[in-house]
Amino acid sequence: MRQIEIGENDSGQRLDKFLTKKFRNMPQSLMYKYIRTKYIKLNGKRCEISSRLKKGDVLTLYIKDEFFETVQDEYDFIKAPIKLDIIYEDENIMLLNKKPGLLVHPDETYHFDSLIARIQHYLYDKGEYDPKKENSFAPALVNRIDRNTGGIVIAAKNAETLRIMNQKLKDREVEKLYLCIAVGILKKKEGILVDYLEKNEKQNRVYISKKPTENSKTIKTKYKVLAEKNNFSLVEVDLLTGRTHQIRAHFAYIGHPLLGDGKYGKNDINRKMGYKYQALYSYKLTFRFTTDGGILQYLNGKSFTAPEVWFTSYFDKKDRI
Repeated sequence: MRQIEIGENDSGQRLDKFLTKKFRNMPQSLMYKYIRTKYIKLNGKRCEISSRLKKGDVLTLYIKDEFFETVQDEYDFIKAPIKLDIIYEDENIMLLNKKPGLLVHPDETYHFDSLIARIQHYLYDKGEYDPKKENSFAPALVNRIDRNTGGIVIAAKNAETLRIMNQKLKDREVEKLYLCIAVGILKKKEGILVDYLEKNEKQNRVYISKKPTENSKTIKTKYKVLAEKNNFSLVEVDLLTGRTHQIRAHFAYIGHPLLGDGKYGKNDINRKMGYKYQALYSYKLTFRFTTDGGILQYLNGKSFTAPEVWFTSYFDKKDRI
């Protein structure tokens, strides 16, 4: 028999979600059986898979020792460098300026370096994150951007911040603006593009159409041209919907692909201009809460801008519209 006391970062979760994170090698069917047969109790009483955990609750578990993972003395994130460009940090949240080329999360090419690994290593060294003291939580990213895109990424230091920010993003109470270089001169200098996007998982690519299809979703892309030079346009974009590759695919669809985009762009122009990464940057973030922000209410109305956007140097003041 073992007991687990629920801490601040574990509270608010459903019991089954917590157990899935805590015991990754436990089959789900067995977990449900343990709950049903009272091999897992909450505060000494029978519980349900949907029971909500609160700080101070005690789980009593009559389960095999093999399901209690041995805590590692060395963690994978320790192998990642602590090279971070921090725009803002407090006790709850971090805003990072991610450079193009860095993964935000591990993928099949992962070699122990990603933005989240760097953040966890950084907080571990600061004494703000200790995996041994956490049952199910680890510092996490609230939003993500493509490997070859740069810009502001939000990281949550605790579970309450993660829950609040996930909901704020879902409710569109966080405004994110992008800068990009589009090939060509746009006839309309500002407007809202409305079309339909369908994702092909196997190809890791999306397709845009004027009319809806069975699996398509509506996309809305608001834009404003800021500067023009040598048949290139510097454009500010506000995503009114947030779909996979939306900016890259939408501008390619209207005949103005992003410079440096190897998937949707024009490789001959990319090679000629020497752009290794797509000229796309999530450069500005503003918190516009219309509902209570809880422990993050102090962020309401605050705006943050990336310290530099590497491709804007192509344009100077005389190119501005």
